[in-house]
Amino acid sequence: MRSALLLLLGLTGCGFRPVYMPAAAGQPAFAEQLAEIYVPVLPERVGQLMRQALQARLDGAGTTVPRRYELQVQLRIGSEGIAIQRDNSTSRVRIDGTANYVLRALTPAKTVVAEGATRVLDGYNILNQQFFASELENDVVQRRVISSLADQIVLQLAAKFRQSPQP
Repeated sequence: MRSALLLLLGLTGCGFRPVYMPAAAGQPAFAEQLAEIYVPVLPERVGQLMRQALQARLDGAGTTVPRRYELQVQLRIGSEGIAIQRDNSTSRVRIDGTANYVLRALTPAKTVVAEGATRVLDGYNILNQQFFASELENDVVQRRVISSLADQIVLQLAAKFRQSPQP
């Protein structure tokens, strides 16, 4: 307990500050800046899931602030059989999710404020499962990949806002 307290004190001395910590006087509130981001409709089912995940993270406080930015995301989810058996069946599937994003100001010039990319790998085993069970597992893993991608995007945007409070 004592060592954990000393560690926290050491981190505050080096400038460490949690991203979602409430803002102190004179400092920008990241949650409010993140809530100013609009996420347009993304195509296909995985796009809908990504948009919902991003909206939940960006509008976490539930405040209604005017939108100043638009987050455009290009999402790709792919799968690949990686453990091929002697009978040519697959016993493991790897899910690869990539998301490229561009944050633009909602001004006539559409100025690029931030851009980046994230990638997440996950997988699941197919061990004597029926087709329906494999499909359910695939859906669960895809949702987990999308959730991780959304977490990474929001964290990168929060870090960008921390570096330059008024981009």
